[in-house]
Amino acid sequence: MTPEGLAARPHGADGPRNGWAPSGLTPFLLGPTAPLWLGFAVGAGLIVAEAALVGLLGRALPHQMFGVVFFLGVLVISAGWPMWMGVVMTFVSTVVYLRMHLGGMVIPHTLQDLIPIVVYLPVALLANLLVGQARLRAVEAREAAEKVSELAERQAALRRVATLVARGAPPDEVLTAVADEVANALHMGNAALFRYVDDEYGEIVAVHDEAGRPRMPVGVRLRLTGDSVAAMVLRTGRAARLDSHEDATGAAAAVIRDLGLRSGVGAPIIVEGRLWGAAIAGSSRPGSPPPDMESRLADFAELVATAIANTESRRELMASRARIVTAGDEAMRRIERDLHDGAQQRLVALALTSRSLQAALQPDDALAHEIAELGDGLVAASEELRQITHGIHPAVLTNGGLRPALRALGRRATLPVEVSVDVANRPRESVEVGAYYVVAEALTNVTKHADASHVNVTVDVDGGALRVVVADDGVGGADTRGGSGLVGLKDRVEALGGRLQIASPMGRGTTLTAYIPLAAD
Repeated sequence: MTPEGLAARPHGADGPRNGWAPSGLTPFLLGPTAPLWLGFAVGAGLIVAEAALVGLLGRALPHQMFGVVFFLGVLVISAGWPMWMGVVMTFVSTVVYLRMHLGGMVIPHTLQDLIPIVVYLPVALLANLLVGQARLRAVEAREAAEKVSELAERQAALRRVATLVARGAPPDEVLTAVADEVANALHMGNAALFRYVDDEYGEIVAVHDEAGRPRMPVGVRLRLTGDSVAAMVLRTGRAARLDSHEDATGAAAAVIRDLGLRSGVGAPIIVEGRLWGAAIAGSSRPGSPPPDMESRLADFAELVATAIANTESRRELMASRARIVTAGDEAMRRIERDLHDGAQQRLVALALTSRSLQAALQPDDALAHEIAELGDGLVAASEELRQITHGIHPAVLTNGGLRPALRALGRRATLPVEVSVDVANRPRESVEVGAYYVVAEALTNVTKHADASHVNVTVDVDGGALRVVVADDGVGGADTRGGSGLVGLKDRVEALGGRLQIASPMGRGTTLTAYIPLAAD
């Protein structure tokens, strides 16, 4: 990038970052930092001042001894403005110096008069060249520092977004974080993520708004026709910019004007080979965004695409796990129904038949005794089968919901269980089944391992999730590692988009808390 390109950047659009700031002579070497007219004014003022100073000193000493005074002005202009201005300053100061040295003439007539010019002019031009080279090196150094800083910022942004995705943050939270990272990394006031719904409409899914300005509406669908950045990216599939929205047409452009945004740059977000949407950075400042903004935004859009792809992959995995759990529950429900309606009813019918045969025989008949034992065995088998089917999928859960199902679990437990269910409306079936099995497995673990005397089961609603808490006063030390039954519970809860927490300090009991989203993801 040329020094002129650096000077063209709006103030604040790409200033010092990460604590880096110019010091010493660096501000002069990074020029041009001031308008050209100011350079001409400073040059003229310096020449007048130098001429006056040489005139005063020349009353005591010859003028040729004070060429170094004009040399200082050349250095100042060379350091603060483009190199060509330093060359102009060199020749103008040479002419002034000659007039003063030769008493009003410009062209020397003797070799002695020519010597100061032969010395002064090449040295001044060489100094101008060296200062210009130093300025260019300083520009290159700043560009290198900026590139290192930008790379560090992009890597830090990727780590922050990747952390959100890895810990299973909701998609809305991830996309909002991405918009914030785009605005911060590119030092733009506004940033937005557009998701393309179809070939004509797009939806604003996340924004970062500049402080003190109107907020961009999230969730609004805009018709992407006209000259907006989002529409241009949709049509071309490439990065696009609008340096001014003043004459732009279309609904999206109108919304952008109402927000006070003057310019914008957008880059496509390509997720698994398809155009998912666009990352757009906007500014309310006058002037155009930096010329390299497209490439910088495109680099960041790749990170956005990675985050979105990971989020969608995780969502698909969660949905797949939920479908597997649901299919398993459906299979168990069918088995329970088939056993209840088939084998169990047949056992009941055989038991009734045996009672009828027993009643038809004499009480002291040996065969009557054997038939009675057969009937008792059929009744016992029917009861065992009922318990098995109840464990597979309790009918009371389907018919009555969580409250009666959990109370039935508590009554069958071998230690006192207090059940409290505070849920106004029945949740969806998969949530009920998940909560039931959390409590059932937790009570089984308490009975086998906790050596507890009492258990509290609490079910209520916490925000948008069903909260299930099972707390005992046992020995503690429960762990989800080592293949315990808690691993299966954790998998089931996470398959439903929830999370399982276990607090089990040694000697102080165990508290198992499950959060299961009430709404399907």
